[in-house]
Amino acid sequence: MLNLSQNGCSVWVASSTASVLRPTNVALGKFDGVHLGHQKVIQPILQPSPNKDEGSGRFGDDANQPPTPELTYSTVVTFRPHPQEFFTGTPRTWLTPLDEKVQQLRSLGVEQLVLLPFDKELSALSPEDFVDKILVQQLQCQRISVGQDFCFGKQRQGTAKDLRLLAAKYNIPVTIVPLQTHTDNLSDSGFVSLPPISTSLIRQCLESGDIKSANLCLGRPYTLFGVVIQGQQLGRTIGFPTANLQIPGDKFLPRQGVYAVRVSILRDIPDATTPHLILGVMNIGNRPTVNGTNSSVEVHLFDWSGDLYGQQLAVQLIEFLRPEQKFASLEALKTQIQQDSTIARKILSGEC
Repeated sequence: MLNLSQNGCSVWVASSTASVLRPTNVALGKFDGVHLGHQKVIQPILQPSPNKDEGSGRFGDDANQPPTPELTYSTVVTFRPHPQEFFTGTPRTWLTPLDEKVQQLRSLGVEQLVLLPFDKELSALSPEDFVDKILVQQLQCQRISVGQDFCFGKQRQGTAKDLRLLAAKYNIPVTIVPLQTHTDNLSDSGFVSLPPISTSLIRQCLESGDIKSANLCLGRPYTLFGVVIQGQQLGRTIGFPTANLQIPGDKFLPRQGVYAVRVSILRDIPDATTPHLILGVMNIGNRPTVNGTNSSVEVHLFDWSGDLYGQQLAVQLIEFLRPEQKFASLEALKTQIQQDSTIARKILSGEC
């Protein structure tokens, strides 16, 4: 279990129900991305309660001494590993790895994240047993919120409506949140028909380079966090020094190519909340012009110089500019980067 704190706010992270702070108001789901649809599911469990110590956080600085609750803890309950990973045995990348998920939940006001160990025993529970053993007995749940498409129990037999009926036997109210869509895209005839916001949709948008739609669904820019490591320093030789980023292996990477980005240098700040954003371009790919074989993430910062080695950067993806391509020479590559930078400056300044 962890007590992750920042700016006086805390999220208690429990990796088993034995360490859960109880009783709870629970939002159930996978919550990868913590997108706008997830936020709607979480909102019903965030009602103000007088047991919050406003301005200092509920848990203080000692992760081993959680306070005795007077009412309930707003709690997001998800699964680790992801059920798909458990059944297929294939490792999964995440829109929001654990640290990022905690950061986003903290910003919403969630007090606790419970990572239910998804194993053979949990996957075999019937919907009735899941409600009785997990929600009632182990979490002492007082209120539940789920998305309209939520399924649970052995072979996903239970639906959101089933959950409402089962929970009613214990006098636990269940909020079923409709699927959300974004309506920012316009056609000549009005609002276009859009699929519901989902983690799968966002992953598809990122895979195709449709960063604008992905960001609309998330309600924020998709962000890569990485530590600057030693690279080949080739960019310096053509006048475009780059920061080579080491991205966590479980982070989902978007389409290979060049992006207009905004960058935060986090230094000792554990999240991306910093007043200064530096404009730049980023490349994700294998650098075919110099016969690269390994995928890399490199960022060129506009109008900035300094030593970034060992620093953590938060790179907000704003717009996809072009796919990665092989150039005939370094001079041709330099000319293209100049063009990319000009376009990115206009996009990031709102000129286009």
